[in-house]
Amino acid sequence: MIDYNPKAWFSLITHSYSRHVMRTLRPALLFMAGYSAVCCYLILDVFRLHEKDFHSTIAMHSLLGIVLGLFLVFRTNSAYDRWWEGRKLWGQMVNNTRNLSFKLNAFLPKEDLENRKYFGRMIPNFVVSVKDYLQKGVNVNSLETTGDNFSEKFKNIKHIPNMISSMLYDRVNELYVKKAISGDQLLLIDRELKEFSDILGGCERIKNTPIPYSYSMYIKKFIFIYIITLPFGFVTQTEYITIPIVVLISFVMFSVELIAEEIEDPFGNDINDLPTDELTIKIRDNVQEILLDQSASKV
Repeated sequence: MIDYNPKAWFSLITHSYSRHVMRTLRPALLFMAGYSAVCCYLILDVFRLHEKDFHSTIAMHSLLGIVLGLFLVFRTNSAYDRWWEGRKLWGQMVNNTRNLSFKLNAFLPKEDLENRKYFGRMIPNFVVSVKDYLQKGVNVNSLETTGDNFSEKFKNIKHIPNMISSMLYDRVNELYVKKAISGDQLLLIDRELKEFSDILGGCERIKNTPIPYSYSMYIKKFIFIYIITLPFGFVTQTEYITIPIVVLISFVMFSVELIAEEIEDPFGNDINDLPTDELTIKIRDNVQEILLDQSASKV
């Protein structure tokens, strides 16, 4: 995710992301420039059709532009809703891991380093597994081990976050059976563990339910038809000035669609996706500071 100053106009215009967008759109813009140049050449120089012979008008494109603009607004709003819901879920993840760590820190004896180290590693492990699961798949070697045969427990497991959540429940239940925590404390901890599953389910809902194919397809078709017919609306009025006009309008249309494509899946690795890597590191540092650093200073 890009960190920027929204008040610095010049730096926004010259930002490296602007160059990234231009590189992405360059083939399409070059095609539209060449296509417009060919249309202008054929109509103006080959067939010698001028305004009295071929009266071009942008009236149709003005009407279609209103409709297409509404579609694009709805498209970007839908994509942003998905991005913002993902950010809220990861905000809940940050708060939930802290709340669980606070409760465990209060309930566990300060000298119980074994359980503190276990939760200090397994809670961040859950977050790491969720991040990787939503992106490219979980690599067990990226998780912090909690003892011998740690990796063996995940063999033939397809859903690593579920397994880690189950291991957390098992450990908490073990503490309850050994009477290390009371029934009331178990219920308090259960709220936070249940919230993990709710957050994961919300992220999976966004990840596994993309924008409907037909909606995305027709938006692109409408943009293509609008852009490809645009030179005929300008050519006899603006002649070869039609080329930069068409390129500029194409840039605006393609850029809006590109924005929606980038943010509709907020858990990927695009520049505008959520900073899940940074949030994961923050969660790990917070959890281990609460459970391990404080206890170490008091033991």
